Order: sequence, then C-alpha cells, then structure tokens
Amino acid sequence: MKTTVGLGILLTSLSYFLFTLHDGVIKLLVETTTVWQILFFRSVTILAGCLLFGGPSLVREAATSPVVKPMVIRSFLLLGAWLSYYNAARTMQLAEITTLYYAAPVVATLLAVPILKERVTAPRWTAVIVGFVGVLVATNPIGLRITFPVYLALQAAFLWAFSTVLLRRTAMGARSLVQMTVTNSFFLILTGTMVFQVWHQPSLAELGLSLATGIIGGVAQLAFFEGMRKAPISVLAPFEYTSLVWAFVLGYAIWGDVPAANVFLGAALICSAGLIIIFSERLVARRQAT
Repeated sequence: MKTTVGLGILLTSLSYFLFTLHDGVIKLLVETTTVWQILFFRSVTILAGCLLFGGPSLVREAATSPVVKPMVIRSFLLLGAWLSYYNAARTMQLAEITTLYYAAPVVATLLAVPILKERVTAPRWTAVIVGFVGVLVATNPIGLRITFPVYLALQAAFLWAFSTVLLRRTAMGARSLVQMTVTNSFFLILTGTMVFQVWHQPSLAELGLSLATGIIGGVAQLAFFEGMRKAPISVLAPFEYTSLVWAFVLGYAIWGDVPAANVFLGAALICSAGLIIIFSERLVARRQAT
C-alpha cells in the first residue's frame, strides 16, 4: 500500500475517533448550553489555534486563497447537514437516525465517480457495502417509516457526503490551516449573530468542556483535512463507519451503556470493511511495484 494512502487512512481514522469524542463532549454540554453557543466557542478556539501555529501571515493567506469560495459553499453544506440532523434527532430514535446518516459513505463513493473522476474498484465498493451492513446490524432499526424526519436525516447524509467530496477537490488548493481558518471564520460570523440571543452564562466546568470541544474538534479537522489530501474518497469512505464503533466504546466508558450482542457483530463487520480496503490497496501497491 502506498505510504500516502496508508497515512491518509490513518489520519482519517484518527479524525473519526476525535469527532466521536467531540460529539460525546457536546452531548454533555448540550444539556445546559445551546448548539449555537457550543459552535461559537469551538470556532473561537480553533481559530485561535490556527493563528497560534500559522502566525499573522495566515490571515492574509486565507483571505486571498482560491479555496475561499468553495470552502464557504462547503460550510453552508455542513450547516445544512447539522440543522437537518439535529431537527431529525428530535423525534427519531438514535438507531434510526444513525443508520440513515451513515448512508453518507455510500453517497460519497457514488459522487466521487462523476465529480472527482475516481475509479471505484470492486474491493472499495465491497468495503462500503459491508460497512453499511455492519451499521444496520449494530443499530438494528425496526419499523422505520418514510416521514419528514427520515427525509431530514437522509438530507443530512447527502449534504455531508457532498461536503466531503468538495473538500477532496479543494484539499490540494491550499494547506489545511488555511482551509480550517476559512471554515471556522465563517462559522464564527454565523454563530456570533445568534449566540447573543441564546447566551447562557457558562460555569467553570462548562468553560472547560467548551475549550475541550474546540481543541478536540480542531485536531480532528486537521487530521480529516490532511487525510483527504492523501487518499481517494472511495478508499476513505468506509472508515467513516468506525466512528460508530467508537461511539459504542465511549458510550460504555462514559455513560456505562452496555452494547447488545448485535452491536459487537456490527462492529466486526465495520472493522472488516476497513481491512478489505487496507489489504486490497496493499495488493494493488505490490502489483504496481513488480
């Protein structure tokens, strides 16, 4: 397996673990704090980190970067995905919305063909399908009907998938710190207009959790952006399913949620999807080397 592809898989897998941890912290915060305020603090923290490591020149580089427009478009897609997801989550069971949202890797793989001109091999399709079956087994959605919240969940999956494909197109146009600066500046402006209407005076513990959200989210974004620079979407898409495994692990570690037997079976299928990609890409690399 090529070194860059392997590093892309490693970085993307790390990002999904961190995003899951990030969501766990948000779950603790959202009991007392609105999503707008959480996203505002997160954007401030990530931007501060970008400026700390990138220096003053980062602002000029971000302002004149050719990726500003596509990154702003991507930010709108992400906002739409989050709003759709959170509104669907109000009335849907976690297993149902999780299953629908994890249609995103399938959609991303489909979009990668016409938009990125990627050639999706049989092992890559197999990995995506096996991973999605693993999600179905783990979450076990029963009696799901086509309702408006179901539509919102599917819309969130499509918007997230499209934003991921767009990121792959822009990843080579600017370094990751620039893309992070553009994205979080947009969210800072957007959430800043709302946060004063829903302001909640945070306690010391809430401030600590808000800071942790920004730090974890910032490292996750950096790993995700760098991973997208190094490997095709069709290779990385199945590894998004690993976040479901981490969700069950963190649920047990933090809240004491004990997974049922179907969860372990689904997790095994999800891990198998990743192994299919790793071994198939390694086989391709060996063939190319001979």
